[in-house]
Amino acid sequence: MPGFRALVLREGDEGVSAAVETVSEVDLPDGDVLVRVACSTLNYKDGMILGGIGRLVRNYPHVPGIDLAGVVEQSSHPEWEPGDEVVLTGWRVGETRWGGYAEKARVHGDWLVPVPGLFSMQDTMALGTAGFTAMLAIMALEEHGLEPDAGEVLVTGAAGGVGSVATTVLARLGYRVTASTGRPELGPYLQELGATTIIDRAELAARPERPLAREQFAAAIDSVGGVTLANLLSRIAYGGSVAAVGLAGGNRLETTVLPFLLRGVSLLGIDSVLCPAGPRRQAWSRLARDMEPERLEGMVSVHSLDELPALGRRILAGDVRGRAVIRI
Repeated sequence: MPGFRALVLREGDEGVSAAVETVSEVDLPDGDVLVRVACSTLNYKDGMILGGIGRLVRNYPHVPGIDLAGVVEQSSHPEWEPGDEVVLTGWRVGETRWGGYAEKARVHGDWLVPVPGLFSMQDTMALGTAGFTAMLAIMALEEHGLEPDAGEVLVTGAAGGVGSVATTVLARLGYRVTASTGRPELGPYLQELGATTIIDRAELAARPERPLAREQFAAAIDSVGGVTLANLLSRIAYGGSVAAVGLAGGNRLETTVLPFLLRGVSLLGIDSVLCPAGPRRQAWSRLARDMEPERLEGMVSVHSLDELPALGRRILAGDVRGRAVIRI
């Protein structure tokens, strides 16, 4: 069997280490489609996996990378033929089975979607799980009645992957976006994406003094969780919604039921990992329609497999702006 390059994680006495190695196709997991990977991307979860945090990976050696885009090389699945360009996000790939930080990946064809619209494979990875999650959140808010004239929409962690895509798409759809960030130097970047107002994340980081604050936002997309989520729930206008997509600030939520009972606020959980095929394809179709490929250029940096260990540490420290594409 021919060998190929992959970033391999190994667990030792001093924790998890990462190195680019040559591995064989016989080591790949089961599946009915073999993909030659063109590119992948870096998400917060990838940073946790690269650092051995949270026991997301239980078996080593392991090839991480929760996203991939590439060309079908072999297929026994009825929907895919050699030469098809495909994208995969989620399905525990990169966690419980080998993922996209390799030149080849073997997966189940039901997990794949075609590269949509005018997107290139690199465009899909400029979006990746972060962009896909952002669109799922926007779709959920829309399904709960959000319209552009409803008022301001808050995006927390706005300079990160989910936040950057959410800010860009919401602005293009005509929403007034308030971007929350802990990096004030990125204000011009967020304004370029379409944010009309920028606030310091510290404004939302203090425990709410009252269970209900002034109605400030029509809706929100929150990637922080914890105290920030509790705080913004108290500021959502009557009938508004919050799409919860992350927990960078903690997984505990200490709040009251008053926003739900007195203002009819909805808290919407967004899961991008096991999202069914129908909504998954709809979200990618919406991204192809509502996210112009040229808008991705300003939020993307391109890196190699060898740079991933350092990038993983940076994303956990909140030091990665926008989206990092990994060219395989």
